[in-house]
Formats: sequence, C-alpha cells, structure tokens
Amino acid sequence: MKKYIILILAIIFSINSFAQEELVERMEPPFWWKNMNNPELQIMFYGENIAEHKIEIENKQIQLLRTELTNNSNYLFIYIAIDEKFSEDAFKINFLKNNKIASSIQYELKDRREKSAQREGFNSSDVMYLITPDRFANGNPYNDHFDELGDELNRKDNQARHGGDLQGVIDHLDYIQEMGFTAIWLNPILINHMPRTSYHGYATTDYYKIDPRYGTIDDYILLSKEADKRGIKLIMDQIMNHCGSEHWWMKDMPDQDWINDKDIYQITNHRRTVINDPYVAPSDKAKFEKGWFVSEMPDLNGDHPLLRDNLIQNSIWWVEVADLGGIRHDTHPYPGAEFMSAYTCAIMDEYPNFNIVGEEWSLNPSIIAKWQRGNEQTKNLNSCLPSLMDFPLQATLVESLKQEEAWNTGLNNLYELIACDYVYPNANNLVIFPDNHDMDRYYTQLNEDFELYKMGLTYFATTRGIPQIYYGTEILMSNPLSHDHGEIRTDFPGGWPNDKVNAFTGENLSPKALEAQEFLKTLLNFRKNCSTIHQGKLMHYAPDSGLYVFFRYDENQKIMVIINKGNRSRKLNSSSFPEMEIANIEGTDIFSKETIIIDDFEIPAKESTIIQFK
Repeated sequence: MKKYIILILAIIFSINSFAQEELVERMEPPFWWKNMNNPELQIMFYGENIAEHKIEIENKQIQLLRTELTNNSNYLFIYIAIDEKFSEDAFKINFLKNNKIASSIQYELKDRREKSAQREGFNSSDVMYLITPDRFANGNPYNDHFDELGDELNRKDNQARHGGDLQGVIDHLDYIQEMGFTAIWLNPILINHMPRTSYHGYATTDYYKIDPRYGTIDDYILLSKEADKRGIKLIMDQIMNHCGSEHWWMKDMPDQDWINDKDIYQITNHRRTVINDPYVAPSDKAKFEKGWFVSEMPDLNGDHPLLRDNLIQNSIWWVEVADLGGIRHDTHPYPGAEFMSAYTCAIMDEYPNFNIVGEEWSLNPSIIAKWQRGNEQTKNLNSCLPSLMDFPLQATLVESLKQEEAWNTGLNNLYELIACDYVYPNANNLVIFPDNHDMDRYYTQLNEDFELYKMGLTYFATTRGIPQIYYGTEILMSNPLSHDHGEIRTDFPGGWPNDKVNAFTGENLSPKALEAQEFLKTLLNFRKNCSTIHQGKLMHYAPDSGLYVFFRYDENQKIMVIINKGNRSRKLNSSSFPEMEIANIEGTDIFSKETIIIDDFEIPAKESTIIQFK
C-alpha cells in the first residue's frame, strides 16, 4: 500500500511540476549576471494568462521593485534589484495564484568575466573586416537547411541562402589576421525566420537566438574566443529600430502600442534631419520615427518603456555572453533621440571603455556630428554614442578620385571636407570605409580603375579614424551587372568546397586580384604596428594639380602620405612642407622598402606611397 501512495504522490508531483514549467513559455533575458554596474533588471515572462499571477522571490538579496502589466494578460514584467553581495548561482521566483504557488522557476545569475566592465572596445588602432556571413564561407554543410525555416539554399539565386556560417568565419580567422585586420563586424547573425531573403539578417525574429543556418550560440562564443587569440575583436551588428514580421511576439503582441503605426502602416520618409531641425513639422518627424522601412520589418516603438528596457538589456546580454569588442548599431537615428540616448548611455555606463558605432547615412558632417558623445551644439540629444560611420568621407573620397582636378574639384574637395573635422567631438573615433554591404562595391564605384583603387585604400589606411573594409575588397570584388544587393554580396571565392577560385590560398586568382590582395596586406600590417597612425596628429597640405600630401606625426616619428592623381610625375621638395622639417632626413618607402630623401624623390603619375621617417 505504501508503494502505491508513493507512486500516486510522484505522479501528482510530476503533473504539478509539468504544469508549473508550462506556465512560463518564454523568459527574457534567459539569465543575467552578478555585480553589474546597474543592479536593476527587467525580466519579461510570457505564458497563457501569466499576468493573473503575483510574484514572490525567495531571496532577501533580490528585491522585487515592481510588477508591470500590459493589456495582454499573457505577459508579465518584473523589475528586480540584485544586491552586490549576492553570491549564489540562482534564485527562486514563485508565481502565486489564490495565495498558493502555482509555478516556480530558478533564475540563473552568472559570474562575470574578470575585468568585463573594463573591456576595451574597437578604436583607432583597429581595422575592421566587414563580413556578410551567408556569403563568406560554408564551414558546416550540415546546417545549410532546416525544413521549418524555409528560404532554401540556392547559390544561383542572389536573394536565397548560400550556406555561409560562423564555422566558415572561424575556419578563416588566420587569413583575416594575416591580412592585418584586428576586428570583425558580421552582418546580423540572429535568427531571421522569414519566408524569403532572410540571409541579410536585418529582420530579427528572436533577439536571443542565433540563426541555426549560421550555427549555435556556442559557435558564436567560440568565434569570439578564437578571434581573441589572434588579437581580433568581435563586433556585433544590432538593430533597435525594427524586427522581422515573423518575430514571435508579432503573433501575440506584448502591448497594443509595442509597434509603431501597426494599424495605419506607412513607410518612413527617411528625413534624418528632423531630429534637430528648428523648423521641423511634427508630422514629418513622426513619419520619420514611426514609419516602417518595409512591410516585412515592423517599426518598434522605442517610446514604450518596457520595450526599451527589453532591447537595451538584450544588447548588454550579448556583450557579456559573447565577450564583444563593440557594437555596430543599424539605422541609428530612426528609433528617435530619447531612445538612442537611453540605449547608448546604458551600455557605456556598463562599459566605459567600450565602443558603439552608429549608422547615420547622411553626407553632411554636421548631421553626423550631432550624435557623437560630447557634442556641445546638440546637448538636447544627450547622446552617449562614441562613434559614427563617416559617410561624408566615403562619398567625397570616391568622387574626388573620379573627378578632374581643378581648384574646386577633385582632391581639393577631400582636403576641404577633412578641414571640417572641427564639427566632431572626436573625429579619430569615426569609422571610415570605401564601401559597405548596402552600396556598390568600391572597385565598381571607381569604374574598376586599379590605380585609383590603391590611392583610396592608401588614404583610408593612413588618415584619422578607424578603417573598415568589406570582405572581397582585397581581391577587387565588384558588381558590374547591377546595383542589386544580392550581387553586391557575392560569395567570397574559396569559401565553398567546389569553388574553382580560392582567395584564401590565392589559387586561380587573377594577377591583378593577387596584386590587390598583397597591396592591402602590406598596407594594413604596416598600419597595425604604427602607433603614429593610431594616435598621432594629422597635418595636410593643399592639393596642387592632383598632388596631395599629408603627414601623421608624433614625438617619435613622421609618416608622409603622397597621392599623385595627376598625369605626370612630380618632383617633391622638402621646402613645401616646412613644418615637418624633413630636409636631408632619410625615410623608408613602406612598399618598395627603399631609402628615400624627399628632395631626391619623384613620384610617378597616378601613384601613391607612404614614407616613414624615424
């Protein structure tokens, strides 16, 4: 009889435990850390009618600050404060109904990495390698397709999945290191459970899940660790403005105003100037901030305090989980100034030496500069954003290289743009780039002019800022057939087993592609070991008929950069650069390794070089 009683009790207990587990279907974040700078944490619970329950926490070192409910009873939000003396691995949260425990969970609190709060983000000593993961290398063919996800593998279709993954990046970290890169920025790797064109990654359907076609969270952590062994920082692409239309919460919205304009769908007007326009029409500003990019990407309501906290915590969660060295934030101004202030300041408060680069695709430096931390002209933005993508420099450099030289065209425009750096609180912390995943390939923009290609990369590697190079730029990848993003994001040759051309080994690369690869490798490895370029001052001299000279210098050395875009060779004279005092001083050409004295030096037409003076 006793056995039967025990068996019945076990069955009752297992049924009760199953019911308890079923109450919480989702929990975000799934775990957290002890000793964070901000002790407050929001936890979102999702389950059928979970809001009908009261919360009880069985630990005096965890304070329940408040419970937040929405108009959807399937969601319950709690805010807790974690005592700095808390040392256990987890604490118990009870869900009460009719004053009885209906369900319980153990919420895990992990120990942080040593010096996690002091982590150093990417900076001007780094060069980023931007990778579209689906198009770089297929390291694990077993994760190419999942029936439940759709959007099948088809390398002949520019909009379909091609099979690149995290393992493919891991497999080629040595190549990335040898090329001279010290940071990698991957286009988004979170799951995009979308029916079509999911490879680009900007339609997130779960903020806590890696897309299984890229791998697992363990693969992402391994990538971070293996990159760190090689002195390479991992930068995560994050999106606070929109999610994918198939995001799990879109099927049961947490609150009626979780999404902007969900009943009156409208496209954003993309008028980024409205943020600080003194004459702005409020309706224009609302359309910018609340409008959607496309119908497949619902616009998140950054003014919703519960959503705001959820997204900010997600960013911090990934910094800790993957030991990130930076964040690239997509479409930075679109969520609105108030949200972006809260977002950037919360992250920088946790990690004072970290870095976040925001995408503000404007060609006016003053529009870019207003978002950078420390801008005295736009204090109302309260931005803590350290870095921005320097779109003005990208556009100006390409046009300057292609234009005919005259007093007010060509390299003079580049010279005058850089002279406007006074609008930036910290121009050296801008990310500079010849192209990215959303525009024509750099080589295509230059009409496949190889000499202009080299001049531009020489400039990007030596001027102020943090260079970013898109994968394939080193081998002259282009998009000659169309402006289609699928063509721009072409597969990197050698990333798939049957590729006839292999850019990782050089097999079957054209002579010009090999030359380009070796050129950039020399350039970036020189830069990697040149602290004068990382932190030194910059002085430039007005261009003269296509001859543009500037210096990076400090108390230890001077770096002279010479760009001759003209159709004739030019004899240099040290007296043209009196402040630099380089008369009769020997320097070294970093490409030819020859010893140079400037007064005896003549640079050929359509060439550029770098001379290092000790």
